[in-house]
Amino acid sequence: MVSSRRRDLDVLTMGRIGVDIYPLQYGVGLEDVTSFGKFLGGSPTNVAVAAARLRNSAAVITAVGDDPFGRFCRREMARLGVYDDYVLVNSELPTPVTFCEIFPPDDFPLYFYRQPTAPDLKITPDDVPEDAVKNAKILWLSVTGLCQQPSYDAHCRALEVRGKAEHTVLDLDYRSMFWDSAAKAHEAVSAILPHVTVAVGNREECEVAVGETDPDKAARALLDAGVELAVVKQGPKGTLAMTREERVEVAPTPIDVTNGLGAGDSFGGSLCHGLLEGWSLTETIQAASAAGALVATRLECSTAMPSEPELFAMMAKHPDIAIKEEHMS
Repeated sequence: MVSSRRRDLDVLTMGRIGVDIYPLQYGVGLEDVTSFGKFLGGSPTNVAVAAARLRNSAAVITAVGDDPFGRFCRREMARLGVYDDYVLVNSELPTPVTFCEIFPPDDFPLYFYRQPTAPDLKITPDDVPEDAVKNAKILWLSVTGLCQQPSYDAHCRALEVRGKAEHTVLDLDYRSMFWDSAAKAHEAVSAILPHVTVAVGNREECEVAVGETDPDKAARALLDAGVELAVVKQGPKGTLAMTREERVEVAPTPIDVTNGLGAGDSFGGSLCHGLLEGWSLTETIQAASAAGALVATRLECSTAMPSEPELFAMMAKHPDIAIKEEHMS
């Protein structure tokens, strides 16, 4: 049962959860790995953890199986400072697990064990905690949650309840293995974009969402679709953020990559933090970029998320990051 306790949250995310099983050996295929670490995972869950590490109250609308991994997920959420009020327990489906391989600096294959479906994709519109959705300062949704019913309808219900309130965020997080085709994903995203205020994605995800890979064209297309802030991550080329009044480019933070898989979720948690703190767009993207870089130097995702002192120390270590700011005419 979803808790009836009233709690107005800083950050409420919705969607994927599971257990990340990461090899403790680098540069080795899974067939040869002999030791693994077990971590809380799932992109929206990781974003909530990242936000909580930065002193924000956070929770996740999701579901786990009635199994040891499900109990681990809920226990680990609590240990990492994320409320589990809205975590359902599904007695019919197992908690998903995800394996990865680690080939630094830029090859990190993922293997999702979520077929044919997962508990978090069985969330229904009736499971949406409407007061929490209305009152959260940030609602963070992921495109993966649109890939199946009834999760799609649940996300639509959350957006209906939300009413396009400030800081309604869509992570363009497109994973091809969860979709019949990119065209189906494009159709689903197109229907959702008019109801969110912030869209975040890399160039490939922007192509699925709006048919553009050029960062400026993609950002403008997202703004034309109805969002108020478009954030386009460009990997080694940095990050572009655009509103109708402002355009900001931030160069990447130089690091030696260990595992790049948690970087986007750390970016997301720090993006939320900047929005909540009222930082300028430049300061927000600087911090998000630094947070993503810091996590990419570490093995795990959820437990690698930086605290605010760690984040500021990383930014202070790289004071000369190139920044370009423009006011739109």
